[in-house]
Amino acid sequence: MIFTKTKIEGAYVIEIDKFEDERGAFSNLWNSKQFDENGLDSKLYECNLSYNSQKGTVRGLHYQIPPYDGSKLVGCAHGKIYDVILDLRKDSSTFEQWIANELGNNEKLHYVPPGCAHGFQTLEDNSKVLYLMSQVYMPEFSRTAKWNDERYKIKWPKQPTIISKKDS
Repeated sequence: MIFTKTKIEGAYVIEIDKFEDERGAFSNLWNSKQFDENGLDSKLYECNLSYNSQKGTVRGLHYQIPPYDGSKLVGCAHGKIYDVILDLRKDSSTFEQWIANELGNNEKLHYVPPGCAHGFQTLEDNSKVLYLMSQVYMPEFSRTAKWNDERYKIKWPKQPTIISKKDS
C-alpha cells in the first residue's frame, strides 16, 4: 500500500498493491501494521457495504460527533464513485476545506480522519461502496452536513438523481 497525504490534515489517499496472474487479481485492502506505521487508527469496529442502483446517487456528507467520532476507510468495490472528504474540525488548519477523488477500478481508498464528513456520488449504476469504521454507528451522535452547502462549494460531477430526505 502507498499512503499519500492530502491537503486535508490526517486524510490520505491509499493506493492498493494489485497482484495479477492468469486467474485474475488479488489486493490487500487492510493491513493494521501498515496503518500503525503511518500513524493512522488501526482499530476497526464495523464494516459496511452500500449498494447504489443508480448513477448520480448522492450519500452524505455524514459524520459522528464525540465520543463516537471515528475514522473511515472507504473504497469502491464495484462501479465508480466521486468520493468527498470535508474537514469540519474547527481547530484544523484545513477547516471547511474538502478533497475529492474517483474511487473504483483505479484501486484507491480514502482514509477519512475523525471530525471530517464523508460523502460520495455514484458515477456508474450498481456501485458498491465498502466502509471500514473505527467506531460503531450511533444514530444519536450521527450528523449530516448538507451536500450542497454554499460555505463548502463542493463541485459535484453531476446533478443528483437520488438523494435521501436526511441528506437533502
